[in-house]
Amino acid sequence: MESGIKRTQRDYTLAFKLSVVDQVEKGELSYKEAQQRYGIQGRSTVLVWLRKHGRQRWADVASSATMSHFSTSDPPKPPTPEQRIKALEVELADAQRKAQLFEAMLDVLKKDYGVRVIKKPLGKSSRKSASKA
Repeated sequence: MESGIKRTQRDYTLAFKLSVVDQVEKGELSYKEAQQRYGIQGRSTVLVWLRKHGRQRWADVASSATMSHFSTSDPPKPPTPEQRIKALEVELADAQRKAQLFEAMLDVLKKDYGVRVIKKPLGKSSRKSASKA
């Protein structure tokens, strides 16, 4: 069935369906490549086979429009060091903006309202300890 011959709905045996599903799950073909190679007309036919006969969770990815080269045999990859660095840089920039905002709020409280906000040293609590009885 390697030719690009158009087929009717009833041309597909269970063995053929399982073969296509196996090739897609192994990553040998994307589902769109399988459609083209075997002349499968329906756009979602292979996805239906994957959901019905596949060993993996295809229901979650079937609605995605970017499925042309998707292979679920690969687990989600952790971010690369460059991606992780970029994410941490974004988090750092957010934290710095928050710190600047809080400092500006403290300045406004001090200048406009005469309120001083004093930071307590680490390890000291404003609550009285229960052990001092």
